[in-house]
Amino acid sequence: MSFRKEQFLQYKKSAAAVPDSYLADLSEEELEHLFLEVLYNGVHGFCFSLYEEGQKPGDIISAAQIDRRIQILKRYTGWIRSFSCIEGNEHIPILAKQAGLKTLVGAWLGSDEEKNQQEIAALIKLANEGYVDIAAVGNEVLYRKDLTEEQLLAYIAEVKKAIPQVPVGYVDAYYEFVKRPQIAEMCDVILCNCYPYWEGTAFENSLPHMQEMYRQAKTAANGKRVVITETGWPSQGESLGNAIPSRLHAIKYFLNTQLWAHDQNIEVFYFSSFDESWKISSEGEVGAYWGIWDSLGKLKYQKEHV
Repeated sequence: MSFRKEQFLQYKKSAAAVPDSYLADLSEEELEHLFLEVLYNGVHGFCFSLYEEGQKPGDIISAAQIDRRIQILKRYTGWIRSFSCIEGNEHIPILAKQAGLKTLVGAWLGSDEEKNQQEIAALIKLANEGYVDIAAVGNEVLYRKDLTEEQLLAYIAEVKKAIPQVPVGYVDAYYEFVKRPQIAEMCDVILCNCYPYWEGTAFENSLPHMQEMYRQAKTAANGKRVVITETGWPSQGESLGNAIPSRLHAIKYFLNTQLWAHDQNIEVFYFSSFDESWKISSEGEVGAYWGIWDSLGKLKYQKEHV
């Protein structure tokens, strides 16, 4: 059975208004077909999952491993988002560009000043060589309290000065840009993470909640470009409040997000591309199951995978 094109177009037309009621009328088989229709139609971007089984941050990852995953992703997206510029991550934007993709390239900042300088230097180098379409200086360092606002502002200013040809931003939860107008003012583009799951929201309310997160970021942006740099829903693991991971919730959240984004012309980087087991150490079992593909590179949401 193939999900008919007219059904797909009708759903896209109605996605902003009544997505959950529409999805509720679909069987699991129809949901899987719609998922494949949307995926093959192409999504804006994916967060790049670097690590395979047994690997973790700090391990040096080969270009060959990265390229294997880029070859999978390039059929389905126009953009890749990376999180670091060292320890093998520097290959991601280079290989993505070779595959015809655009890049949102992040320098991972933390409390280690020496490592921060390595990340910043590598980001600037990649940008000056033409491999960076958007530069992200740090990811959730304010949320983690790894840096002060003043320290982060100094890093962003340093990068903006070094690569004036590339838009520069900072990635954090949507509300940080509301709370910290100086950060929003310093950024060329607002890069916000929107996770109803991590706020314990029931799946049935997840799309309007995510839309409200985006609205708050848009208000804080004061007319600047806003990109949702992360959003997603796990397919299994522990519940958080009213947020319940499940295969069907993950499929439906992906559909709601992509069709709303398409309808409203919103740039979204979906989290994530592949399952990564190393995240269990910081997030519990649920951390390993955010991917659209599993850790072996197999698409999760089709019958033969079950």
